[in-house]
Amino acid sequence: MRVVVEGVSKIYAGRAGHTAHALDDIDFVVEAEELVAVLGPSGCGKSTLLNLIAGLLPPTTGSIWLDGDLPAARAATAMVFQEFALFPWRTVQANVEFGLEEMRVTADERARRARRYLEMTGLAGFETKYPHELSGGMRQRVGIARALAVEPAVLLMDEPFSALDAQTRQLMQEELLAIWERTRKTIVYVTHNIHEAVYMADRVIVLSRRPGRVLAEIKVELPRPRAEGMLGEPPFVHAVERIWGLIREQAMQALRE
Repeated sequence: MRVVVEGVSKIYAGRAGHTAHALDDIDFVVEAEELVAVLGPSGCGKSTLLNLIAGLLPPTTGSIWLDGDLPAARAATAMVFQEFALFPWRTVQANVEFGLEEMRVTADERARRARRYLEMTGLAGFETKYPHELSGGMRQRVGIARALAVEPAVLLMDEPFSALDAQTRQLMQEELLAIWERTRKTIVYVTHNIHEAVYMADRVIVLSRRPGRVLAEIKVELPRPRAEGMLGEPPFVHAVERIWGLIREQAMQALRE
């Protein structure tokens, strides 16, 4: 499923007639089965962009659409949030089944899908646990399994690993890449971490400071599957340096103003 973002701007209306211009004239396409990272300075509208793609917010101008077949009983998009966003009174399996309940999927089918994605995310055996009994990394795995269970055409991820410690974050990156290799899901992945963006993505879309505009689309010239040993290879280093140069220039402009 392709994601097409065409001429999208977002302006928030505030009090006393004040407005906040979050995004300005955004254009890009995410191809089917592509993993694209969106990166930019803090406050540049990355999360707003995900909410627009998810249909949670309307664009002020422009349009966003998904290009491809969407079978019945399949969600167009699903979101994995920065916060774990689990229901503390539900077990792991019940959390994973929540979106399927909203879609009125039968109990047997809910259980089948939940088991499949719990196994895929390494949570088999934890079905009856509650969120407070899990580590941070495991709670985020539940969030990923819940999003995958509705079998969305496009998976949206809003800095999903930023709350994790460095070791767990690296492990979760590896887990997500393994899941992507198995499902070939179209993924739009928001992050503020340049190394993470380059390591995981096929392309990195770099946004300017607010209002967010597309500064560059950088293709990552690394083969798949990715491996940690690639972090020192020239294509990785060159992409990181180019993106850092763009982000640094944005920061310097803000200081000069």
